[in-house]
Parts: sequence; C-alpha cells; structure tokens
Amino acid sequence: MNQLAVEIPYWGQSLLRVVGGLVVVLLPAGGIVYLFLFKMMSFMQSRLGPMEAGPYGSMQLLAEVGKWMQKEDLAPANADKTIYKMAPLIVLLSTFLLIAVVPFGPDAWFTNFETGVFYALAVASVSVLGILVAGWSSANKYSLLGGLRAGGQLIAYELPMVLATLGVVIQAGSMNMNDIVVAQNNGEIFGFGGVGNPFVITQFVGFLIFMIAVQAELTQSPFDMPIAESELVSGYMTEYSGFRFLIFFIAEFATAGVFAFIASVLFLGGWGVPFDWFGWNTLDDVDNWMNVVGPLIMFGKMFLLVGIIMWVRFSYPRFREDQLQTFAWKLLIPLALANTAVTAILKVAF
Repeated sequence: MNQLAVEIPYWGQSLLRVVGGLVVVLLPAGGIVYLFLFKMMSFMQSRLGPMEAGPYGSMQLLAEVGKWMQKEDLAPANADKTIYKMAPLIVLLSTFLLIAVVPFGPDAWFTNFETGVFYALAVASVSVLGILVAGWSSANKYSLLGGLRAGGQLIAYELPMVLATLGVVIQAGSMNMNDIVVAQNNGEIFGFGGVGNPFVITQFVGFLIFMIAVQAELTQSPFDMPIAESELVSGYMTEYSGFRFLIFFIAEFATAGVFAFIASVLFLGGWGVPFDWFGWNTLDDVDNWMNVVGPLIMFGKMFLLVGIIMWVRFSYPRFREDQLQTFAWKLLIPLALANTAVTAILKVAF
C-alpha cells in the first residue's frame, strides 16, 4: 500500500474524525428518510409523497427540520427535567460511538480496534439506557410502558445479534473489522476467488438472524411495540416535542444506517472488492484509491440493506408482545446457537 506523503497533525486527525463522523451519520440518515420514508413508502401505497419542496420533494426534509427547530421545547410538570432532556442525546451519542469502529477503506477508518466487533456490540446497548431514561423521566404512564417494552425487547434481541456475529468471528479468525473485510475479499469458494468469500453465503443463517435482530433493535415494524401508536400514543417519545423529538427522529434513521454499515462489513465484504481482481494478497497490497472508492461501495451496500429493513417495516403488521418475546427466545436464540456450533465444528474440521 502506497503511503500518503502529507503528515497530518493529531489535532487535524481529530478534527477530520469529528467531521467524518458527522457526515457518515447524518448524511445517510437524510438519504434514508427521503428515499425510503418519503418516496418508497409512498410508491408502495400508490401515491407520490412530498412533491412541493424542491425537485420531487427533495427539500422536504429541510422544511421538516426547520419546522421542528421552531417548536417550543416542552416538558411535563412532573418530569425529572435533567435526565428528561438528556435522554435523546444519549440515544444519538450511541450512534456516533457505534460508527467509530466501522472501516470505510484500507486506511479510511476512525479507529482500528482489534476487538472491533466486541466494541460495536457493547456500544449498541447504550441506546437502551436513553430509551429507558426517556420513558421513566417523562412522568407519563404511556412513556413508562413504552420504555419498559423497549428495554425488554432490546435485551431479548441483543442475544441473537451477538450470537449471529460469533459465526463471522469464528470464520474470519479475528474481531478486527478490517480483518473481517480482508478475510471475505481474499477468500475463495471451492478454489475460485473471483467473488471472494462473502460471509453472507457461508453465514446466511447468521445474516438473517442479524438483520431480524437489527429490525427489533431499531423498533421497526413488526417489532414496534415500544411505540405502538394504537396502544401507547408514541411510547417513550410521547412527551417530547420540538428539537428533542427531532433528535429521536434523526437517531432512529441514523442508527439504521450505522447497523447497515456494520452488517455490510460482517457479511457483504465491507469496503473491499475481491482481491483476485487486482492481484492483491494482503491488506498492505491494496492501492490507496480504495480509500476513495471504498466509502462509495459501503454507502451502496448500506442503502441496499436499509432498503430491506424499510421494505419489511412497510409490509408486515406488528407482533403482539408475547409473540415478539417467543420469537426471540424460542426460535432465534436456539437457531443462532446451532449456527455457531456448526460453524465452530466446520472451522476445526476444515
């Protein structure tokens, strides 16, 4: 790999990381809202969606943000106002902490943890705290029930998510995100390396379990019991308005994008292309232009996976609470354990 000639000071690297983090969290969130919430859902329901603000309604999101920014920041009289105001920030902060471990190229990463997968799974649990805080501090029974439902649901579906990634870690032999990318793009299928060895093929069961768990972690239909409008108004967000509701809204779609980035790294080969195409053998052989092309590849894979998440959201009815818990504990977790065991046996045998 050819090294860049420019030496950037530490403060410059830190500033670039902050700006890059804002771009890769907020830009996909806006794209997801416009493409899927405004347009794809509209087309699925035989309507056009927003068309007035900008070409084909492309400025509608900016209009919505402007509207929310102007609204009064209200809080219930009996709310614990300090943590009530902190809750949306905790949820959004977890998204920024999560993106820190995602690689976008051979050198285009924020951090290069050797235990990146472990870090990602640990940080993904932080948002649960924000949701529980929001539900409890609002002094509203609907918010409290929504927070409790969210806590129970996220605990149940984090287990299959963790177990689904174990197969990937076993097969790659590393918890480093870049190593997992290299293992897929430098691998072979029956001696053929033209497509690499994306783990979505060998770990297809793990991929399905991971995507179902992501759907539940995002509280998207059919796992939207924590914000069930017909029962809980808006769940843990019932009492929020203005800017703080906007933060919850941004965090929801930004987190969908970040989880899709992680899924693309774990199962779709991440930023890479099959190394056989260019005669690369190791990460050090990868050319610097992949630091530019890699992020574009990642964004393409991210939008593909978010499209699947949103298609499921717009297509399926909500689970009952008992069905939701039964699905996790009696089906997904045993299936994920079986997938892990089979992967470990085959890894040792072959």
